Amino acid sequence: MSGPLPLRFLCSAAKAEQLPPAEIEVAVVGRSNVGKSSLLNALANRKDLARTSKTPGATRLINVFEFRENDNAPGGRWLVDLPGYGYAKVSETERRRWQSMIEGYLIDRSTLHSVLLLIDGEIGPTPVDLQTVEWLRHIGRDFRVVATKVDKVSPSRRDSRRRDLLAKLDLARADVSWVSANAGIGIGELRGLVTGRLIATG
Repeated sequence: MSGPLPLRFLCSAAKAEQLPPAEIEVAVVGRSNVGKSSLLNALANRKDLARTSKTPGATRLINVFEFRENDNAPGGRWLVDLPGYGYAKVSETERRRWQSMIEGYLIDRSTLHSVLLLIDGEIGPTPVDLQTVEWLRHIGRDFRVVATKVDKVSPSRRDSRRRDLLAKLDLARADVSWVSANAGIGIGELRGLVTGRLIATG
């Protein structure tokens, strides 16, 4: 368990090469309506850290949030919110630009420690989620699946939903965090996991 993460917005960029140097980064990836912004706000216990929207695809840039407890603490420890994939109503040109941005960052960013891959726990992994998992494995990126919106799954269905998700992703139970930004389920544990990864370099 861990308290709210000391996150503050640092910068946005349209390309990874526009970002300043960092010490260590954890990236947040997921479909456009999986609840990335709501989860970031829950991790920091703030309503306005990341912009939320009822329209999927509100995040269109690489948004960097710095993990820093005070002005004397080490800088360069980032939680990075990448644009969502999937349902955003944008042009094909813009969609290709997003894909290039995300893939370029995930492949080339040398200070990227690991990825939090958000998957909707209510509906389970979609084909594009499964493709993303296989791609992350292919490029050798360490990732952790975070199943969101678990509060929307009825208690009687949760065990079967979890078994189905683990089977489709070929993961062990311990490899998935089950959370709800709205209900606070699993948020404390996820805060601890993120903190551990962001201080991994000591």
